[in-house]
Amino acid sequence: MSDITSRTSNKTSDDHLADRLTHPGYPRSSRYDARWTVDNQMGPHALWLLEWLAPALGLDTLPPGARVLDLGCGKAMTSVFLAKEYDVQVTAADLWIEPAKNARRIAEAGVADRVLPVYAEAHQLPFGDESFDAIVSIDAFHYFGTNDLYLPTLTRLLKPGGRIGVVVPALREEPDGVEPPEHLQPYWDPGFWSFHSPAWWRRQWTRGGAVTVEAADWLPDGWRDWLLWSEVCAEESTEEFMASMARDSVELVRADQGRSLGFVRVVGRRP
Repeated sequence: MSDITSRTSNKTSDDHLADRLTHPGYPRSSRYDARWTVDNQMGPHALWLLEWLAPALGLDTLPPGARVLDLGCGKAMTSVFLAKEYDVQVTAADLWIEPAKNARRIAEAGVADRVLPVYAEAHQLPFGDESFDAIVSIDAFHYFGTNDLYLPTLTRLLKPGGRIGVVVPALREEPDGVEPPEHLQPYWDPGFWSFHSPAWWRRQWTRGGAVTVEAADWLPDGWRDWLLWSEVCAEESTEEFMASMARDSVELVRADQGRSLGFVRVVGRRP
């Protein structure tokens, strides 16, 4: 009886994790192994955010074999998703994760023929002009892309008519002055000053003239997705560093309750 109970309990635990991460708003992401997503996370749920970005970026309209740069790909979950879901050729570029480690994950996912992991710093990308049909960046662009001069140097890599799309943590409105929102002050990290509003991103991308901005919008109830995912990762992450980061995110997002924090999607087309 105890063996049966143990096996049933284990199955129920696995099913429970999958159930918690099956999201009606992200049906494609929900098909991916929940444990795999938790073990390879580096922040908010990258597949959910990419699936939200996809229609605005027109990923379904790309021809098979189109070339996509996944900039700041982390542990390459988004690169695997792009290859599997849209049948594109992906360059998985990251500064923090070794290409050899990503190569193993990519091979285990069965897309080694469609995803190339590379080591790259966002300001020194080793690619030629007009190399890509699209550029994607999930939960990374705010680390390197807020400089006024960055977008024009990046979009030279796009073919004419190609699109760039990013999703980043964001603020509903830009704070007045030099202080964060009062209710977030106990949790505020200086790095959060890279979080900006949809209006800020639209202005930033418009005034540079490198792209025609096609979207700069807010994810409705995105904070609820952020909180749910953080709660799961705080409980389920096997790496203490990632579990600790998730616990910090739980405190931050619970304190905010959607008043200020969420996600913005920005899409631009190169003329």
